[in-house]
Amino acid sequence: MTRKTYVAGVGMVKFSKPGQQESYTVMAPEAIRIALKDAEVDYKDVEQAYAGYCYGATTCGQRALYEVGMTGIPVYNLRNACATGSSALALAKQAVASGMAEVALAFGFEEMRPGALLNDDFRTSPVDHFIKRDNELGYPVEDAMAAPGFFGAAGAEYIRKYDADARIFAEVAVKTRTHAGNNPMALFVKPITVEEVLESPVIWGDYLTRLMACPPTCGAAAAIVVSEKYKKEKGLTRAIEIAGQGIGSDRSDTYDSAIDVVGRKITQRASRSAYEQAGIGPEDVDVVELHDCFTPNEVLNYEALGLCPEGGATKFIADKDNTYGGKFVVNPSGGLMSKGHPLGATGLAQCTELVTQLRGEAGQRQVPGAKVALQHNIGMGSAGFVTIYKS
Repeated sequence: MTRKTYVAGVGMVKFSKPGQQESYTVMAPEAIRIALKDAEVDYKDVEQAYAGYCYGATTCGQRALYEVGMTGIPVYNLRNACATGSSALALAKQAVASGMAEVALAFGFEEMRPGALLNDDFRTSPVDHFIKRDNELGYPVEDAMAAPGFFGAAGAEYIRKYDADARIFAEVAVKTRTHAGNNPMALFVKPITVEEVLESPVIWGDYLTRLMACPPTCGAAAAIVVSEKYKKEKGLTRAIEIAGQGIGSDRSDTYDSAIDVVGRKITQRASRSAYEQAGIGPEDVDVVELHDCFTPNEVLNYEALGLCPEGGATKFIADKDNTYGGKFVVNPSGGLMSKGHPLGATGLAQCTELVTQLRGEAGQRQVPGAKVALQHNIGMGSAGFVTIYKS
Protein backbone atom coordinates (compact mmCIF):
# COMPACT_ATOMS: atom_id res chain seq x y z
CA MET A 1 0.00 0.00 0.00
CA THR A 2 1.34 3.42 -0.96
CA ARG A 3 1.38 5.90 1.90
CA LYS A 4 0.87 9.65 1.74
CA THR A 5 4.07 11.67 1.74
CA TYR A 6 4.80 15.23 2.76
CA VAL A 7 7.60 17.75 2.39
CA ALA A 8 8.11 18.82 5.98
CA GLY A 9 11.02 21.17 5.43
CA VAL A 10 13.02 22.85 2.68
CA GLY A 11 16.23 24.80 2.48
CA MET A 12 18.59 26.33 -0.03
CA VAL A 13 21.55 28.65 -0.21
CA LYS A 14 21.56 31.59 -2.57
CA PHE A 15 23.07 30.47 -5.83
CA SER A 16 26.26 32.08 -7.11
CA LYS A 17 28.26 32.55 -10.28
CA PRO A 18 31.04 30.03 -10.99
CA GLY A 19 34.20 31.08 -9.24
CA GLN A 20 32.30 32.90 -6.49
CA GLN A 21 30.89 29.85 -4.72
CA GLU A 22 31.85 28.10 -1.53
CA SER A 23 32.73 24.41 -1.66
CA TYR A 24 29.90 21.88 -1.94
CA THR A 25 31.07 20.69 1.49
CA VAL A 26 29.88 24.06 2.81
CA MET A 27 26.85 24.77 0.59
CA ALA A 28 25.14 21.38 0.86
CA PRO A 29 25.40 21.03 4.66
CA GLU A 30 24.05 24.55 5.04
CA ALA A 31 21.02 23.76 2.87
CA ILE A 32 20.44 20.52 4.80
CA ARG A 33 20.61 22.27 8.17
CA ILE A 34 18.16 24.91 6.97
CA ALA A 35 15.74 22.18 5.78
CA LEU A 36 16.00 20.26 9.07
CA LYS A 37 15.32 23.40 11.08
CA ASP A 38 12.46 24.35 8.77
CA ALA A 39 10.94 20.87 9.17
CA GLU A 40 11.46 20.80 12.96
CA VAL A 41 12.96 17.35 12.41
CA ASP A 42 15.88 15.96 14.38
CA TYR A 43 18.73 14.79 12.14
CA LYS A 44 18.84 11.45 13.98
CA ASP A 45 15.33 10.72 12.65
CA VAL A 46 16.55 10.76 9.02
CA GLU A 47 16.73 7.15 7.86
CA GLN A 48 17.86 7.50 4.24
CA ALA A 49 19.54 10.20 2.17
CA TYR A 50 19.64 10.83 -1.57
CA ALA A 51 22.31 13.18 -2.93
CA GLY A 52 22.14 14.65 -6.43
CA TYR A 53 25.01 16.22 -8.38
CA CYS A 54 26.34 15.99 -11.93
CA TYR A 55 29.97 17.02 -11.47
CA GLY A 56 32.15 15.29 -8.91
CA ALA A 57 33.51 12.02 -7.57
CA THR A 58 31.49 8.96 -6.65
CA THR A 59 30.75 9.69 -2.98
CA CYS A 60 30.44 13.47 -2.80
CA GLY A 61 27.04 12.97 -1.18
CA GLN A 62 28.60 11.29 1.83
CA ARG A 63 31.34 13.92 2.00
CA ALA A 64 28.73 16.69 2.14
CA LEU A 65 26.36 14.91 4.52
CA TYR A 66 29.09 13.96 7.01
CA GLU A 67 29.52 17.67 7.73
CA VAL A 68 26.04 17.52 9.29
CA GLY A 69 26.62 14.24 11.11
CA MET A 70 27.73 10.65 10.65
CA THR A 71 24.79 8.46 11.61
CA GLY A 72 25.44 5.39 9.47
CA ILE A 73 22.35 5.70 7.25
CA PRO A 74 22.34 4.65 3.58
CA VAL A 75 23.41 7.48 1.26
CA TYR A 76 22.67 7.19 -2.46
CA ASN A 77 24.48 9.34 -5.04
CA LEU A 78 22.47 10.30 -8.15
CA ARG A 79 23.29 11.80 -11.53
CA ASN A 80 20.41 12.47 -13.93
CA ALA A 81 21.28 15.59 -15.91
CA CYS A 82 19.23 18.72 -15.14
CA ALA A 83 16.58 16.59 -13.41
CA THR A 84 19.04 15.29 -10.80
CA GLY A 85 17.48 17.19 -7.88
CA SER A 86 14.01 15.92 -8.72
CA SER A 87 15.44 12.40 -8.97
CA ALA A 88 16.65 12.69 -5.37
CA LEU A 89 13.25 13.98 -4.28
CA ALA A 90 11.44 11.19 -6.12
CA LEU A 91 13.52 8.48 -4.48
CA ALA A 92 13.08 10.03 -1.04
CA LYS A 93 9.34 10.09 -1.68
CA GLN A 94 9.35 6.46 -2.84
CA ALA A 95 11.26 5.37 0.26
CA VAL A 96 8.67 6.99 2.53
CA ALA A 97 5.63 6.01 0.45
CA SER A 98 6.72 2.37 0.42
CA GLY A 99 7.27 2.21 4.17
CA MET A 100 11.05 1.83 3.91
CA ALA A 101 11.47 5.02 5.93
CA GLU A 102 9.45 7.49 7.96
CA VAL A 103 11.87 10.33 7.19
CA ALA A 104 14.11 10.71 4.13
CA LEU A 105 16.42 13.48 3.02
CA ALA A 106 16.86 14.67 -0.56
CA PHE A 107 19.62 17.14 -1.30
CA GLY A 108 21.43 18.40 -4.36
CA PHE A 109 24.41 20.59 -5.11
CA GLU A 110 26.66 21.71 -7.92
CA GLU A 111 29.88 23.59 -8.54
CA MET A 112 29.84 24.54 -12.22
CA ARG A 113 32.29 26.07 -14.66
CA PRO A 114 31.62 29.26 -16.64
CA GLY A 115 30.27 28.90 -20.17
CA ALA A 116 28.35 26.24 -22.04
CA LEU A 117 27.82 22.71 -20.69
CA LEU A 118 30.45 20.45 -22.22
CA ASN A 119 30.86 16.69 -22.35
CA ASP A 120 34.45 16.30 -21.14
CA ASP A 121 34.01 12.58 -20.54
CA PHE A 122 36.01 10.14 -22.67
CA ARG A 123 32.88 8.09 -23.38
CA THR A 124 30.20 8.52 -26.02
CA SER A 125 28.01 11.54 -25.34
CA PRO A 126 24.62 10.51 -23.90
CA VAL A 127 22.89 12.90 -26.31
CA ASP A 128 24.75 11.99 -29.51
CA HIS A 129 21.63 10.38 -30.98
CA PHE A 130 19.63 13.57 -30.35
CA ILE A 131 22.31 15.67 -32.06
CA LYS A 132 22.15 13.35 -35.07
CA ARG A 133 18.35 13.54 -35.22
CA ASP A 134 18.18 17.34 -35.03
CA ASN A 135 20.69 17.56 -37.85
CA GLU A 136 18.56 15.15 -39.90
CA LEU A 137 15.59 17.44 -39.24
CA GLY A 138 17.57 20.38 -40.63
CA TYR A 139 18.67 22.01 -37.37
CA PRO A 140 22.44 22.50 -36.94
CA VAL A 141 23.33 21.19 -33.49
CA GLU A 142 26.93 20.55 -32.45
CA ASP A 143 28.25 18.70 -29.42
CA ALA A 144 30.19 21.76 -28.25
CA MET A 145 26.97 23.79 -27.98
CA ALA A 146 24.40 21.01 -27.68
CA ALA A 147 22.11 22.62 -25.09
CA PRO A 148 21.52 25.89 -27.00
CA GLY A 149 21.22 23.82 -30.16
CA PHE A 150 18.56 21.47 -28.79
CA PHE A 151 16.35 24.19 -27.32
CA GLY A 152 17.06 26.63 -30.14
CA ALA A 153 15.96 23.99 -32.65
CA ALA A 154 12.79 23.29 -30.66
CA GLY A 155 11.97 26.99 -30.54
CA ALA A 156 12.63 27.39 -34.27
CA GLU A 157 10.31 24.48 -35.01
CA TYR A 158 7.63 26.05 -32.82
CA ILE A 159 7.96 29.39 -34.62
CA ARG A 160 7.58 27.71 -38.00
CA LYS A 161 4.80 25.30 -37.05
CA TYR A 162 2.58 27.82 -35.26
CA ASP A 163 3.51 31.01 -37.13
CA ALA A 164 4.86 32.48 -33.90
CA ASP A 165 7.37 35.26 -33.39
CA ALA A 166 10.63 34.89 -31.45
CA ARG A 167 9.57 37.98 -29.52
CA ILE A 168 7.47 35.74 -27.24
CA PHE A 169 10.68 34.14 -25.94
CA ALA A 170 11.98 37.60 -25.04
CA GLU A 171 8.71 38.49 -23.33
CA VAL A 172 9.03 35.41 -21.14
CA ALA A 173 12.58 36.44 -20.16
CA VAL A 174 11.30 39.87 -19.12
CA LYS A 175 8.46 38.37 -17.11
CA THR A 176 10.78 36.01 -15.29
CA ARG A 177 13.29 38.72 -14.43
CA THR A 178 10.45 40.86 -13.09
CA HIS A 179 9.41 38.00 -10.78
CA ALA A 180 13.01 37.58 -9.62
CA GLY A 181 13.04 41.16 -8.38
CA ASN A 182 10.84 40.05 -5.48
CA ASN A 183 12.95 37.03 -4.56
CA PRO A 184 15.91 37.62 -2.22
CA MET A 185 17.29 34.22 -3.29
CA ALA A 186 17.41 35.11 -7.00
CA LEU A 187 20.83 35.73 -8.52
CA PHE A 188 19.84 38.03 -11.39
CA VAL A 189 17.33 40.72 -10.43
CA LYS A 190 18.11 43.72 -12.68
CA PRO A 191 15.04 44.46 -14.85
CA ILE A 192 15.42 43.89 -18.58
CA THR A 193 13.38 44.88 -21.64
CA VAL A 194 12.24 42.90 -24.64
CA GLU A 195 14.58 44.94 -26.81
CA GLU A 196 17.55 44.17 -24.57
CA VAL A 197 16.80 40.46 -24.79
CA LEU A 198 16.46 40.51 -28.57
CA GLU A 199 19.60 42.62 -29.02
CA SER A 200 21.83 40.54 -26.76
CA PRO A 201 24.38 38.26 -28.49
CA VAL A 202 22.91 35.43 -30.57
CA ILE A 203 24.06 32.00 -29.35
CA TRP A 204 22.21 29.75 -31.83
CA GLY A 205 20.54 30.19 -35.19
CA ASP A 206 19.16 33.61 -35.98
CA TYR A 207 17.07 34.27 -32.89
CA LEU A 208 18.21 32.54 -29.65
CA THR A 209 20.10 35.13 -27.61
CA ARG A 210 22.15 35.02 -24.43
CA LEU A 211 19.33 36.59 -22.38
CA MET A 212 17.04 33.74 -23.42
CA ALA A 213 19.43 31.26 -21.75
CA CYS A 214 19.96 30.48 -18.09
CA PRO A 215 23.50 30.91 -16.76
CA PRO A 216 25.70 28.21 -15.21
CA THR A 217 25.52 28.59 -11.43
CA CYS A 218 26.61 26.95 -8.21
CA GLY A 219 24.52 26.16 -5.17
CA ALA A 220 22.66 23.64 -3.03
CA ALA A 221 19.12 22.85 -1.87
CA ALA A 222 17.43 20.19 0.27
CA ALA A 223 14.06 18.78 1.29
CA ILE A 224 12.87 16.58 4.16
CA VAL A 225 10.19 14.04 3.17
CA VAL A 226 8.07 12.43 5.88
CA SER A 227 5.19 9.99 6.21
CA GLU A 228 1.70 10.94 7.33
CA LYS A 229 2.26 8.90 10.49
CA TYR A 230 5.42 10.81 11.37
CA LYS A 231 3.77 14.14 10.51
CA LYS A 232 0.89 13.44 12.91
CA GLU A 233 3.06 12.07 15.69
CA LYS A 234 5.34 15.13 15.61
CA GLY A 235 2.55 17.66 15.01
CA LEU A 236 4.11 19.05 11.84
CA THR A 237 1.49 21.61 10.81
CA ARG A 238 3.47 23.23 7.97
CA ALA A 239 4.11 20.07 5.95
CA ILE A 240 2.96 20.10 2.31
CA GLU A 241 1.58 16.98 0.62
CA ILE A 242 3.19 15.49 -2.48
CA ALA A 243 -0.14 14.70 -4.09
CA GLY A 244 1.11 13.32 -7.41
CA GLN A 245 4.32 12.67 -9.25
CA GLY A 246 4.78 11.60 -12.85
CA ILE A 247 8.18 10.36 -13.98
CA GLY A 248 9.44 9.18 -17.36
CA SER A 249 12.02 8.98 -20.09
CA ASP A 250 11.88 8.84 -23.89
CA ARG A 251 10.01 6.52 -26.21
CA SER A 252 10.82 5.92 -29.85
CA ASP A 253 8.43 8.70 -30.93
CA THR A 254 10.85 11.23 -29.38
CA TYR A 255 12.55 11.43 -32.78
CA ASP A 256 9.45 12.80 -34.51
CA SER A 257 10.39 16.43 -34.01
CA ALA A 258 12.87 18.86 -32.46
CA ILE A 259 10.23 19.80 -29.88
CA ASP A 260 9.92 16.17 -28.81
CA VAL A 261 13.71 15.84 -28.59
CA VAL A 262 13.67 18.31 -25.67
CA GLY A 263 11.00 16.38 -23.80
CA ARG A 264 7.52 17.47 -24.84
CA LYS A 265 6.08 13.95 -24.85
CA ILE A 266 7.81 13.04 -21.59
CA THR A 267 6.21 16.11 -20.00
CA GLN A 268 2.79 15.29 -21.45
CA ARG A 269 2.86 11.74 -20.09
CA ALA A 270 4.33 12.73 -16.72
CA SER A 271 1.83 15.54 -16.21
CA ARG A 272 -1.14 13.31 -17.07
CA SER A 273 0.06 10.81 -14.48
CA ALA A 274 0.64 13.48 -11.84
CA TYR A 275 -2.75 15.12 -12.42
CA GLU A 276 -4.49 11.74 -12.19
CA GLN A 277 -2.74 10.82 -8.95
CA ALA A 278 -3.60 14.19 -7.42
CA GLY A 279 -7.21 14.07 -8.65
CA ILE A 280 -6.97 17.43 -10.39
CA GLY A 281 -6.59 18.98 -13.83
CA PRO A 282 -4.27 21.74 -15.02
CA GLU A 283 -7.03 24.29 -14.45
CA ASP A 284 -6.75 23.62 -10.70
CA VAL A 285 -3.09 24.66 -10.49
CA ASP A 286 -2.27 28.04 -8.94
CA VAL A 287 1.51 28.29 -9.16
CA VAL A 288 4.14 26.61 -11.33
CA GLU A 289 7.91 26.22 -11.20
CA LEU A 290 8.79 25.26 -14.77
CA HIS A 291 12.14 24.18 -16.21
CA ASP A 292 13.07 27.32 -18.17
CA CYS A 293 16.69 26.49 -18.98
CA PHE A 294 15.98 28.44 -22.18
CA THR A 295 12.88 30.58 -22.57
CA PRO A 296 11.66 28.55 -25.59
CA ASN A 297 11.39 25.60 -23.21
CA GLU A 298 9.06 27.54 -20.93
CA VAL A 299 6.87 28.41 -23.90
CA LEU A 300 6.77 24.82 -25.19
CA ASN A 301 5.86 23.46 -21.79
CA TYR A 302 2.93 25.80 -21.23
CA GLU A 303 1.30 23.57 -23.82
CA ALA A 304 2.83 20.23 -22.80
CA LEU A 305 1.55 20.72 -19.24
CA GLY A 306 -1.93 21.65 -20.47
CA LEU A 307 -1.79 25.23 -19.20
CA CYS A 308 -2.92 26.40 -22.65
CA PRO A 309 -3.96 24.70 -25.92
CA GLU A 310 -1.44 23.48 -28.49
CA GLY A 311 -0.28 26.46 -30.51
CA GLY A 312 -1.85 28.79 -27.93
CA ALA A 313 1.27 30.05 -26.17
CA THR A 314 1.37 33.38 -28.03
CA LYS A 315 -2.11 34.29 -26.80
CA PHE A 316 -1.36 32.85 -23.35
CA ILE A 317 1.64 35.18 -23.04
CA ALA A 318 -0.17 38.18 -24.52
CA ASP A 319 -3.03 37.69 -22.05
CA LYS A 320 -0.49 37.54 -19.20
CA ASP A 321 -1.84 34.19 -18.05
CA ASN A 322 1.69 33.25 -16.96
CA THR A 323 2.00 35.91 -14.26
CA TYR A 324 0.24 37.58 -11.36
CA GLY A 325 -3.38 38.41 -12.17
CA GLY A 326 -3.58 35.72 -14.86
CA LYS A 327 -4.60 32.07 -14.81
CA PHE A 328 -1.27 30.85 -13.40
CA VAL A 329 1.89 32.33 -11.94
CA VAL A 330 4.81 30.62 -13.65
CA ASN A 331 8.25 30.80 -12.01
CA PRO A 332 7.55 33.31 -9.24
CA SER A 333 11.06 32.52 -7.97
CA GLY A 334 12.64 33.89 -11.15
CA GLY A 335 13.07 30.37 -12.48
CA LEU A 336 16.30 28.90 -13.75
CA MET A 337 16.74 32.02 -15.87
CA SER A 338 17.10 34.40 -12.93
CA LYS A 339 17.46 32.29 -9.78
CA GLY A 340 20.12 30.13 -11.41
CA HIS A 341 20.53 26.52 -12.51
CA PRO A 342 23.08 24.45 -10.54
CA LEU A 343 22.04 21.14 -12.07
CA GLY A 344 21.91 18.94 -8.98
CA ALA A 345 20.15 21.57 -6.87
CA THR A 346 17.59 22.85 -9.38
CA GLY A 347 14.72 20.42 -8.72
CA LEU A 348 15.04 20.88 -4.96
CA ALA A 349 15.16 24.66 -5.31
CA GLN A 350 11.90 24.43 -7.29
CA CYS A 351 10.44 22.33 -4.46
CA THR A 352 11.62 24.93 -1.94
CA GLU A 353 9.82 27.73 -3.79
CA LEU A 354 6.56 25.83 -4.14
CA VAL A 355 6.45 24.66 -0.54
CA THR A 356 7.08 28.26 0.52
CA GLN A 357 4.24 29.44 -1.73
CA LEU A 358 1.73 26.88 -0.45
CA ARG A 359 2.53 27.82 3.15
CA GLY A 360 1.80 31.45 2.30
CA GLU A 361 5.33 32.44 3.32
CA ALA A 362 6.66 33.88 0.04
CA GLY A 363 6.49 37.54 0.99
CA GLN A 364 6.31 40.02 -1.90
CA ARG A 365 6.18 37.26 -4.50
CA GLN A 366 3.37 35.34 -2.77
CA VAL A 367 0.73 34.00 -5.14
CA PRO A 368 -2.59 34.93 -3.49
CA GLY A 369 -4.57 31.95 -2.23
CA ALA A 370 -2.18 29.34 -3.64
CA LYS A 371 -3.37 25.83 -2.74
CA VAL A 372 -2.06 23.67 -5.60
CA ALA A 373 1.43 23.84 -7.09
CA LEU A 374 3.12 22.11 -10.03
CA GLN A 375 6.83 21.44 -10.45
CA HIS A 376 8.30 20.62 -13.87
CA ASN A 377 11.93 19.51 -14.17
CA ILE A 378 13.53 17.83 -17.16
CA GLY A 379 17.00 16.65 -18.15
CA MET A 380 18.25 15.94 -21.64
CA GLY A 381 19.14 12.39 -22.32
CA SER A 382 16.37 12.13 -20.87
CA ALA A 383 14.50 12.32 -17.59
CA GLY A 384 11.24 14.13 -16.85
CA PHE A 385 9.43 14.87 -13.60
CA VAL A 386 6.11 16.57 -12.91
CA THR A 387 5.18 16.87 -9.23
CA ILE A 388 1.92 18.19 -7.76
CA TYR A 389 1.88 19.65 -4.25
CA LYS A 390 -1.20 20.48 -2.16
CA SER A 391 -1.48 22.55 1.00
